[in-house]
Amino acid sequence: MSTWLIVGIIVLVLGLIVSNIMLLKYSAKLPMKKGSTTAKDDSDAPR
Repeated sequence: MSTWLIVGIIVLVLGLIVSNIMLLKYSAKLPMKKGSTTAKDDSDAPR
């Protein structure tokens, strides 16, 4: 394998890792919506 191919693969892998870390840091700051806490349950239904 040529040196440039190895360097290119390493750069691509490092770019993927860095971009995923940046995405995790960004998504951690986003507000989360609370879902519905009232679940329909068969035990609550009148008979």
